[in-house]
Amino acid sequence: MVYLQITLQIAEANRAAAAGIYQKYKAPFLDTITGAKSKELLVRDEDVQVLHGFDTKENANAYLQSELFTADVVAGLKPLLAAAPDVRIYQTA
Repeated sequence: MVYLQITLQIAEANRAAAAGIYQKYKAPFLDTITGAKSKELLVRDEDVQVLHGFDTKENANAYLQSELFTADVVAGLKPLLAAAPDVRIYQTA
């Protein structure tokens, strides 16, 4: 399993809007992105994280270049971000 973790700095006042974007694109992510296995929203006091599960590192990287990510998710979240997202990919042993 491979995890794509995206950490977002979003003000508390904008978190409901960010959660709405997560909900809007969760099903399309799982239904249309090659290798997508899961998608979870983790809300913490200091930030919001979206944890995506994939079958391979290549498919995780391909998602970052996909139209769903660049044109829909990023465009929707951009006005809500207080800082650039921190994007990391982890592979389980």
